[in-house]
Amino acid sequence: MLFFPPTDPLRSLPGIPLHPGAVSILHSATDYREQLLALIRQARHRIHLCALYLQEDEGGKLILDALYAAAAANPALDIRVFVDAHRARRGLIGHGKQEGNAGWYRQRAQAQPQNNLAIYGVPVQTRELFGVMHLKGYVIDDTVLYSGASLNNVYLHVGDKYRFDRYHLINSAPLASVLSGYMLDTLAAHPAVMRLDQAIKQDKASQNQATRQLRKTLAQSRYTVAPHHSSTAGLQVFPICGVGRNNPFNKVLESLLYSARQQISICTPYFNLPRPLLKAIDKALARQVKVEIIVGDKTANDFYIPPSEPFKVIGGLPYLYEMNLRRFAKQHQAAIQTGQLTLRLWRHNDNSYHLKGLWIDQHLQLITGNNLNPRAFRLDLENGLLLHDPLGQLAAITAEELGNIRQHTQIVSHYQQLEKLQHYPEKVRKLLSRLNRFRLDKLFHRLL
Repeated sequence: MLFFPPTDPLRSLPGIPLHPGAVSILHSATDYREQLLALIRQARHRIHLCALYLQEDEGGKLILDALYAAAAANPALDIRVFVDAHRARRGLIGHGKQEGNAGWYRQRAQAQPQNNLAIYGVPVQTRELFGVMHLKGYVIDDTVLYSGASLNNVYLHVGDKYRFDRYHLINSAPLASVLSGYMLDTLAAHPAVMRLDQAIKQDKASQNQATRQLRKTLAQSRYTVAPHHSSTAGLQVFPICGVGRNNPFNKVLESLLYSARQQISICTPYFNLPRPLLKAIDKALARQVKVEIIVGDKTANDFYIPPSEPFKVIGGLPYLYEMNLRRFAKQHQAAIQTGQLTLRLWRHNDNSYHLKGLWIDQHLQLITGNNLNPRAFRLDLENGLLLHDPLGQLAAITAEELGNIRQHTQIVSHYQQLEKLQHYPEKVRKLLSRLNRFRLDKLFHRLL
């Protein structure tokens, strides 16, 4: 049985039974890259990939080259790639005006046309600032490779640096068909969703109107899971998606924390938890639940800029997140001292940290790309896979994954271990002081 309050929305979520041997966990960005490439090479029927972006760099080219090779080798293979439309049509933050990855997609399509390969841009809002397509998950035939990672050098560990994430491999035809069906029926079929590997002919006004309609459609959309009549006593997976305030995914996140009776572990790359989750954590601590939170050190944040390099405004974000964490640690210092609350900072050389997820009472875990922040709760289209493991059939590989995550962490035993404003570089101090003076820091927390 599921261990939730009677009003919990998970009671109405249909699950998909899994064999324990169908689930495996990868432990590095290199494994993620090699597994994805192997799956693409072996594909026979479909390759449907959903990620925030497919970047024009060496790592992204590895993936796109593999997709084009698969398309040429097997014209019957259905290959679809879904990325955020706005992210694909702009350059990198801080690099000036650029055409973005969409120009690269078109060039490749013109040079190597394949009728069975399509790249789609999904506009969740009329502007990127107010919402992006943050769905994750790759479907290759009947296998699902799920990660919060996107497709570029650092996520794929092409080069000297990597961005650490979670990587789950699930062999399940029903789950693969559910995720694939959503990509095809909800996304690809909608007029607002554009082919980025072709010239975009729709005018901006028409596109914005279609995008607003898509937003309404997405707010009502759900994963369609067929009823399964097998026993629910064993391992199951619950695919969940949502966008906007009070969406089903947000409710599941809150309910998971409220359901905990013994242990909660949380991974988030940006310590900027929404108020409902902070409240749920406080309630869990009041119930004497042990809580572990694993976040990246500010230097392991993907927005971090070393003091030796030219400063950009976006480089203030890691310091904002550290200020949040220091404030939270100070408020909960008593729980830290008793060992009820454990805060871990991840740092490994010059690499970055991008992990998200929840583990609850040894029998529930959420695999997701959701950053567990106000933006994810209000603006972005998010999804995740909730694993219910009442018999502990995944206990060994779950413990191995958590051990791997904790490997490069340091426990914060006192909030004073975390730097405060006066310790930051001068340009960071000036920026954060100015934001605080005009109360713009709260706006930053909501949007970034």
